[in-house]
Amino acid sequence: MKRLLAAALLLTSCTMQEASSAQPDVTFSVSEGSNMTDTTAKTQLSEDSVRFYKYWKERYVRRDKYTDEPQYYVLYSTEEFSGDDPVPVTVSEAHGYGMLITVSAAYADSEAKALFDGMYRFYMAHRSGIGPYLMAWQQSDDGKRLIETNGADSATDGDMDIAYSLLMADSVWGSSGEINYREAAVNIINDIMTYEVNSTDWMLRLGDWTYGIEEGNKFCSVTRSSDLIMQYMPVFAKVTGDDRWMKVHDTSCQIIRDITDEYGTGIIPDFIIKKDGRYVPAPANLLESENDGNYYYNACRVPWRIGMDGIINNNKDALYFSEKINSFIVKKTGGDPQKIMAGYTPQGEEVSDWNDLSFDSPFMLTAKCAGDTKWHDDIRAMCLDYGDDVYYGDSITMLCLIVDDGCWIIPE
Repeated sequence: MKRLLAAALLLTSCTMQEASSAQPDVTFSVSEGSNMTDTTAKTQLSEDSVRFYKYWKERYVRRDKYTDEPQYYVLYSTEEFSGDDPVPVTVSEAHGYGMLITVSAAYADSEAKALFDGMYRFYMAHRSGIGPYLMAWQQSDDGKRLIETNGADSATDGDMDIAYSLLMADSVWGSSGEINYREAAVNIINDIMTYEVNSTDWMLRLGDWTYGIEEGNKFCSVTRSSDLIMQYMPVFAKVTGDDRWMKVHDTSCQIIRDITDEYGTGIIPDFIIKKDGRYVPAPANLLESENDGNYYYNACRVPWRIGMDGIINNNKDALYFSEKINSFIVKKTGGDPQKIMAGYTPQGEEVSDWNDLSFDSPFMLTAKCAGDTKWHDDIRAMCLDYGDDVYYGDSITMLCLIVDDGCWIIPE
């Protein structure tokens, strides 16, 4: 399956290609056109987070060398085009992360708005062939241009992040300029509701490629746990006036409750299905791998996604989940963050024997949510001292640092 290809690419060697001439310079001052006030600036990123942002930007932000008007994307692969088959360079997931990170750095990086607008243009140039305002999930270099590969359809999490980032941009820069960020966000949010939501169960589906499938299809009632970004949903309801988003919110909370209650560990699997009225782990090999029903390279983001809702909204389900998974992981590792393993069963057994940054940094937020200061500080210190990683772990860590520093923008 195409999602497995993405997983394979993000697990490649940490050795990245040298920075190209298309790579932007890194400068730090208030972004041009920023509406940020002195009050907003008081919650600026910590010095450690700014250093990490500089590292992330230098390493992963790239300009599309085939376009005249600047378009930017987040590099997620170590491969380069060699004259044969197209080589994947980015995915909508990475693009959403890039837009969230860039707008969050608006107070500090004078290039932030230019980069963000270039990322918006890249999104507009690579939309899905199904939902007109959703983004095609993968772009590849064929030596002449960046093209859609492995299906010009969408992945739900990327679309949600892109939409939310545009609302953040509206809060920071306003929408009276060249790009109406708010209008663009609303268009995406409405398409997510149309093409990526199961309107019977009010579950988020995997992407717009599930749109129109018949009841009884195995993908009809399947969700990816890392798509359950509950903090976004009330915001989406408010900006669109569409109360159906609160139905999606309530279903997402129920999914987290059901899995947490059933196993008591807080471990949420990569994929979840609805069976006999309850939400349960998906069977092995439903979509990607034998670990589809385990906490693996999708679900590793859940402590970040759900913990963020507990920190920002004090959501009782997010707090309950955070306390459970924080208690589990501290006990499992003996309080040593280097012993966090890259994957667990819902019962709490390891499925891997290695540590991975993408699994580490999200626990920073559930620790904060649970009020576990020592564990939080130990994880944060380890992540900041982790050394060079790959796009996935570094991007997730950057986003966790933004939330941890209290700098997550809540659109009005």
